[in-house]
Amino acid sequence: MWTFPTTTRERAPLGRLLRSELSLIFRRPRTLVVLGLLGMIPVIIGIALTVIDGPGGPPDGGTGGGNGDALLTSAAGNALVLPVAALMVSLSLMLPLATAMAGADAVAGEQTHGTLRGWLLAPVARGRVLLVKAVGVAAFALVATLIMALTGVLTGLLLNGTDSLFTLSGTTLSLPEALGRVLLTTVWVAVQLWAVGAVALAISTTTEHPMIVLVSVLGGLVLFSVLSALDALSWLHPLLLNTSWTALVDVLRDPLPLDGLGEGVLRAACYAVIATSLATARILTRDG
Repeated sequence: MWTFPTTTRERAPLGRLLRSELSLIFRRPRTLVVLGLLGMIPVIIGIALTVIDGPGGPPDGGTGGGNGDALLTSAAGNALVLPVAALMVSLSLMLPLATAMAGADAVAGEQTHGTLRGWLLAPVARGRVLLVKAVGVAAFALVATLIMALTGVLTGLLLNGTDSLFTLSGTTLSLPEALGRVLLTTVWVAVQLWAVGAVALAISTTTEHPMIVLVSVLGGLVLFSVLSALDALSWLHPLLLNTSWTALVDVLRDPLPLDGLGEGVLRAACYAVIATSLATARILTRDG
């Protein structure tokens, strides 16, 4: 009795797919340029504040630092405030823009260049493709945040030394305590960017034009900022992603309040889950 050989399509290992995606992301020239520019932001801020304002002392009673401008003022001569201030200022535009760019390149960009179809021929299930792309966007956001935090810490220490680690409450922290606060800031900002990246990825699955993703994400953030400034719409503020972004300044207070930071993490997680669900539904049901 003759038997005919059967062919089975072996799945590409997930680890190899992740390594390939991360290698592709971090070898792109524009990715390296963006990361380099982000890393220069704390350096430029630190040098500018040192030249213009000169060395400063502890903040006055923790009343300042409620917004980006006041936080930058407090960063003059303060090695602890500088990396936090740089991250908070960049969170309003530069970091979401960079994360949206990564989300746009993940699906829409590869569709434009015709490389996404190669993933499906590997063979790779569509759900695994989305998982790999989501991990790639999240890794980019985390690396961008870490680079800014690292350059901010090094710049602050080089310009002001380890004796200038003041909180906004006027207390002085040790170097390990200050680094812990900066690490908390980095993780918190990365979580917010993961939510932005998830939204960008969801939009990216609906179009073949990366520019549409960028415009949609940035337009949404601008709209959220306008709505947040309207007291008449205070009932809507809890639904806006950037409502808790000003709570980042809490990492510079002593004792450390966690209510605003925890609320921000919960809100970002809701956005990430909803956006990822929409992206999954779209990529599993789309034609082609």
